[in-house]
Amino acid sequence: MRKALFPGSFDPVTNGHVDVIKRALSLFDGIIVVVAVNAEKNPMFRVDERLSLLREVCEGMPGVEVASFDGLLVEAVREFNVAAVIRGLRAISDFEYEFQMAMMNRSLDERCETVFLMPGPAHSFLSSRMIKEIATLGGDVSPFVPAPVVRALTSKRNGNAPLA
Repeated sequence: MRKALFPGSFDPVTNGHVDVIKRALSLFDGIIVVVAVNAEKNPMFRVDERLSLLREVCEGMPGVEVASFDGLLVEAVREFNVAAVIRGLRAISDFEYEFQMAMMNRSLDERCETVFLMPGPAHSFLSSRMIKEIATLGGDVSPFVPAPVVRALTSKRNGNAPLA
């Protein structure tokens, strides 16, 4: 069974992420969506909240697992024993950064292959950063994120108790 790892912060998960997961499922037997723990970022959602949202969003998608990791991506590739890393590309600027990361990962472990996938045109402009900004300012993000994420963002904006 050939599995791939789809790492990201997923703060929050967008329809673009979901699109890439579905595209990756057409290429691999299974996808492990992993929330990367990054102490340098100041996320809106805690890791457990992002995991919970991803599990809810990916429910009913056969072959998709959700997990988290802290450390080097090549270590996660070894730990989860996957054939490749999936990275989504939206624009040329994404490619430059992702290409550098892919080459660095391969230099750290020559077995670390990266597969670049582009979301469909309807999702090619989405970023979690933009979604958070729109939601924080009271805008409607429902066309851009799954329903559980809309509820979570609304809850955060209204100052309600955290998820999970």
